[in-house]
Amino acid sequence: MITAVPVDRAASVRRGQRLTAATLAYNSLEGILSVGAGLFAGSVALVGFGVDSFIEVSASVAAIWRLHRDADPLRRAAAEHRSLLIIGASFLALAAYVGFEAVRSLLALAVPDQSPLGIAIAAASLVVMPLLAQAKRGVATQLASSALRAEARQTDICMYLSAILLVGLVLNAGLGWWWADPVAALAMVPLIGWEGWSAIRGRDTCDDRAGADAETRR
Repeated sequence: MITAVPVDRAASVRRGQRLTAATLAYNSLEGILSVGAGLFAGSVALVGFGVDSFIEVSASVAAIWRLHRDADPLRRAAAEHRSLLIIGASFLALAAYVGFEAVRSLLALAVPDQSPLGIAIAAASLVVMPLLAQAKRGVATQLASSALRAEARQTDICMYLSAILLVGLVLNAGLGWWWADPVAALAMVPLIGWEGWSAIRGRDTCDDRAGADAETRR
């Protein structure tokens, strides 16, 4: 017979706070550099990526707020719901912004300059984000938290956006395919929009309740 190992919620909360704080710090720097480089180069994909970083900062703040309310089950439930709404609404707003700017750039035939800094930022995020996302998913599972899972998925999406951005910037720099930049930005929109809608719907709520019931039975 396999005996379940009790979850030390306090330790998991502290780990989650450290990981979320690290994500917040990284995304703040990433956002400042990306928006600056994107404006300088005229890259809508790079600016959109930078704005996404600031959206992720707001999600990290919501996750930290959720973690600070973990000790009280009633406050925890309320924080779950509000955090999911904040994260979901942020994603939908970002999807609308990136989509509008990408279409506008295509119609205006706006040719972006090359951005070595943007390429470096995207490459760095491809390394950092998967590590953070994997660690945060572990904490979310231990705490049976939809909000923390959504925030971890947001970090996953940052990794996907980094890959899309990197392809667009490299094609523009190497082959002169200026349209690759706004097309890359448009490719980000379905990912961002779906994640936002899923968070607002609270699609993991049933899983969380099952996990909470299992934890109660231990």
